[in-house]
Amino acid sequence: MVCPFCGSGRVTTRQFGKRLGCTVGGVAGALSGASAALSCGEIGACAGVLAGPAGIAIGGVAGALLGGLAGAAVGCMAGEESGEVFDGRVFHTHSCEECGHSFTL
Repeated sequence: MVCPFCGSGRVTTRQFGKRLGCTVGGVAGALSGASAALSCGEIGACAGVLAGPAGIAIGGVAGALLGGLAGAAVGCMAGEESGEVFDGRVFHTHSCEECGHSFTL
């Protein structure tokens, strides 16, 4: 790939939309996972009943953490996919390391 501005071959892929989408999606997913953490914590607490009071506490915390992590992972994947669409249609996807020009092919 060659820069259309200066003709240099030192061109990199920017992936700005993909990174931004992953970040925003991960945060949104973590927040939705945190709101669902109450139900996940209740499920974990119910599973920990057999181990007594300590099992209820550990199960509740583990359920809440797993809910938040799962939400963040799913949100990051969804944001990354939508960010790829923006990379291809909106943002300049390539950058020349020689002259700093950004462009889309």
